[in-house]
Amino acid sequence: MTKEAIHSLTDEALVEAIVKSNDTMLFEVLYDRYASMVYNKCYGFANGVDEAKDLTQDVFLRVFIKLASFKGKSKFSTWLYAFTYNHCVNYVTRNTAKKIEKQSVSSENVDIQNIGEDIDSTSEFESMRVDQLKKVMELISPEEKMILLLKYEDNLTIKELSEALEIGESAVKMRLKRAKEKLVRKYNNYTKDGESI
Repeated sequence: MTKEAIHSLTDEALVEAIVKSNDTMLFEVLYDRYASMVYNKCYGFANGVDEAKDLTQDVFLRVFIKLASFKGKSKFSTWLYAFTYNHCVNYVTRNTAKKIEKQSVSSENVDIQNIGEDIDSTSEFESMRVDQLKKVMELISPEEKMILLLKYEDNLTIKELSEALEIGESAVKMRLKRAKEKLVRKYNNYTKDGESI
């Protein structure tokens, strides 16, 4: 297969070829497509650039090993988002137990108005400041942060979230609702107290 032909393959066709051949050269093409996206996701959970780079390498190592478990029920990118977030959540959870400080998540891309779309207090979200939102995102659990980022930063649909997280759509909606309500509560407490975190 020519270089041009390889580069023109869809993600899903590329994954299929990698699984069949175990070809690391093909995997490099997939890596090149998604390295910066995965790095950006990892950076939101990491404690600096070096840690984000290490996390990114870990994710791709595990993706290569687990690629055969991608069944094509969702788009590959959706599966990879969820895989990356799950890896980061597990990493943060382990490190939190070790009392390692983590840096605040990059929330510039979170569509604040969308977060409030099915909460009564939409206006509260619209008035949220991004710098404060970033700090407040650190006050909710990594799992809650993950589902909010998948929905509002990566714009996954409920159906895509359901497929990626392998839970029912009603469970996705419930988790989103709880995470958003908790974020609103934490934000309101944070702005009321006016204390820096």
